[in-house]
Amino acid sequence: MEKFLSFDDITKSLENRETDCKAIVNYYLQNIQTKAHLNAFVEVYTDSALAQAVKVDEKIASGKAGRLAGMVVGIKDVLVYKDHESNASSKILKGFKSQFTATAVQRLIDEDAIIIGRLNCDEFGMGSSNENSAHGKVLNAADETRVPGGSSGGSAVAVQANLCTVSLGTDTGGSVRQPAAFTGLVGIKPTYSRVSRWGLIAYASSFDTIGVLSRNVRDNALVMEIMAGPDNFDSTASKKPVPHYSELLHFGKRAKIAYITETIESDALQPEIKGNTLAVLEKLRQEGHQVEEVHFPLLKYTLPTYYILTTAEASSNLSRFDGVKYGYRSPNAHNLESMYKMTRSEGFGDEVKRRIMLGTFVLSASYYDAYFTKAQKVRRLIKEFTEEVLNKFDYIIMPTTPSTAFKFGEHSNDPVAMYLEDLFTVQASVSGVPALSLPNGIDNKGLPIGIQIMANSFKEAELYAFGNYLMELNSN
Repeated sequence: MEKFLSFDDITKSLENRETDCKAIVNYYLQNIQTKAHLNAFVEVYTDSALAQAVKVDEKIASGKAGRLAGMVVGIKDVLVYKDHESNASSKILKGFKSQFTATAVQRLIDEDAIIIGRLNCDEFGMGSSNENSAHGKVLNAADETRVPGGSSGGSAVAVQANLCTVSLGTDTGGSVRQPAAFTGLVGIKPTYSRVSRWGLIAYASSFDTIGVLSRNVRDNALVMEIMAGPDNFDSTASKKPVPHYSELLHFGKRAKIAYITETIESDALQPEIKGNTLAVLEKLRQEGHQVEEVHFPLLKYTLPTYYILTTAEASSNLSRFDGVKYGYRSPNAHNLESMYKMTRSEGFGDEVKRRIMLGTFVLSASYYDAYFTKAQKVRRLIKEFTEEVLNKFDYIIMPTTPSTAFKFGEHSNDPVAMYLEDLFTVQASVSGVPALSLPNGIDNKGLPIGIQIMANSFKEAELYAFGNYLMELNSN
């Protein structure tokens, strides 16, 4: 039996003096070494993690330890950590070391969490399978012939395979929730602006959020309450107060729950996922909750809207990687123009180039109004519809993904099929509302199935409480 499957396990062991932080870090380091073939970590901070552990042990002995003492955290390779390399799993940022730490990461460190390493991901967070990384693919521990989901595939597998207590991922259009579903974990995309993006290497600035992957809701809620809140370094971070999510997990009311007909009846939906989702809705009805269907005629527009807007923002954000200031510079360049062209051609992977080119196209003078402006208008319609439903209902429930984890290479030559993996996750991203993916059984191949709950903006406390209730209900 594996130990340390939750933060509660760790705190109890520390309180009973059965272990110390150094031993906990060594336990995870041993697991990382044993399961290195999964390729979840691109760099393990062995020395700095052990040094941190010694300091936290001293704080525990003197009674001055923070709330996360003993928690071991892996961070996605798009979050910067001072004096450590961060390269967004891209060749173009190879060798780049950050001079500061991302706010979300720093807040965990301030509460004595221990950062054990950086985690593999799709390059610049662009992908749904973790096959687009300069560091190679990550293997799903449930079936090593299948993808772990993306772009936070390394973050998911690190927790799934018990290589750290929790991990940080980023979710632009489902990049925490989809891998959580594929690996049987709890994964949250918070309200846009709930967590500071300072220190997050940008993909699409009006969509990017920092989320948490964990084995249970309580650990997820605790990390989120510590990360969230205003930040002087990020003017887009909300100044709304942050509730103590981890202390508000009791759920004791009759909820009004909506499910979207078009998601349940989608041709793309795997029958077992449909069956599991309907079973959960029926169980909630039997528990006395009000469960109603709603129609969302704009569902088919969510994916094109998302990809038009995010590729446009990526085209702008990634223009800074040009070989001039930091990262990779082509050794074959002979003048300034060739340096720009060759550096970007050699440094970026195929998927990133595809999205930059698509984004540049939709922003071009001839097509700006036809694509970008129209997509912004549709985004507003999707947001207004979602908010209207969530003003009438407490939650929206839908599958997290249309299928369980697919095999490596299955969608590699068909970008549109790959993009369809985000079909059910992009609505929350386009709308900016929080969404939580929970494990919801397994299919006949033994692969995890996920279910997703959406709530209104800044209702993470209610989302966590209902998510915790739903997990308890499913376990009975």
